[in-house]
Amino acid sequence: MLIQNGRVIDPASGLDAVTDLFLAGGKIVAIGEAPAGFHADRVINAAGLAVMPGLVDLAARLGEPGGEHKNKLQSELKAAVAGGVTTLCAMPDTNPPLDEPGLVQMLRQRADGLGLARVLPLGALTRGLAGQELTEFAKLRDAGCVAFSQADAPLADTRVLYRAMQYAATYGITLRIRPQDMRLAAGGVAHDGQVATRLGLPAIPSVAETVAISTIVILMKDSGARVHLERVSTREGLEMIAAARAYGLPLSCDVSINHVHLADIDIGYFDSNMRLSPPLRSTNDRDAIQHALLDGTIAAICSDHSPVGNDDKLLPFGEARPGASALELLLPLVLGWAEQKHVPLVKALATVCSGPADLLGLPAGRLAVGGPADICLFEPLTPWRVGPETLLSSGKHTPFAGMELRGRVRYTLVGGCIAYTAEPGAA
Repeated sequence: MLIQNGRVIDPASGLDAVTDLFLAGGKIVAIGEAPAGFHADRVINAAGLAVMPGLVDLAARLGEPGGEHKNKLQSELKAAVAGGVTTLCAMPDTNPPLDEPGLVQMLRQRADGLGLARVLPLGALTRGLAGQELTEFAKLRDAGCVAFSQADAPLADTRVLYRAMQYAATYGITLRIRPQDMRLAAGGVAHDGQVATRLGLPAIPSVAETVAISTIVILMKDSGARVHLERVSTREGLEMIAAARAYGLPLSCDVSINHVHLADIDIGYFDSNMRLSPPLRSTNDRDAIQHALLDGTIAAICSDHSPVGNDDKLLPFGEARPGASALELLLPLVLGWAEQKHVPLVKALATVCSGPADLLGLPAGRLAVGGPADICLFEPLTPWRVGPETLLSSGKHTPFAGMELRGRVRYTLVGGCIAYTAEPGAA
């Protein structure tokens, strides 16, 4: 395949130029000039389009195991490629949780058979995500798990966390931990600030996050474990992470795209679409997140895709299930942040391409000769309105419902094959 005349953007190398890509055998074989003897079976004219690596998403809920009867895996992976996401991490809080090698292998086989986005399972850190007994990290890693997480399930026993770090350090495995002290957060649904006070909502204080980070950092120093913090949400937490990194600890973190744009004031009059976990924090926290993305404290933005149905979302704010669909919104929302804050496009796209890929130790998220031909072609200025009819995900609820965004995916290629196209009748 030849992709010609597109604005090729590769955050890993800094490339941003109108040029051509040459693909064969599922890989990129040349950039700029055709290799000797190359003959294109298909040509995509990318004039007016941006051509970038497929997005790498660190956190998405796909509904399987547990949602096979609803074909949830297929619907969510279709949403992924429609959003330009070619590689994603599947969270372990499924039904049953991903705590057995057989379940991990089944998920991988099902995903591979669909020919859509690449799925990287995250193994459950404890059996049944109950927070008591560690899973067999080595066996789950051999089955295909790229890291281990409790997702949003509580891990209240510090001794279990410490043993998990010691175990992980022995095998060179990364732990992914959501930093939240469950006792301090218990019963809360919104950030502890003026908005929660005015609306009478039970609050989650910032210290619920910082106390957890403090504990994790201390245990890291003693165990030598590598830890990635999931969906950090507070200014104080980011300051602690920056200090730990300066000390030399192998600590990284990501943030949800929702928290890049939104704050607790956006809850409005009890809008349950804004019910998220962690909760939307203050505008000062949101601004700190944006700054931390620029200085490198935060290496990746994730979708935190969590599709929620009407029965669980169309409820009073405090009773609604937290979560939102975001796979199809990740790219346009990153483009919107770059435009609003005058962030160079190459730098902004790194947070959803090379940044998360580097955290996973994968060759994804970049356009390199010899690398996988996982590619997203999009119209950077095309506007579209977010609504139930425009989302392929089984979950139609998002904080950005009704908003007009810019940036629409035209093609998504996975391994050199077209996994999604917006062209009518194209194959």
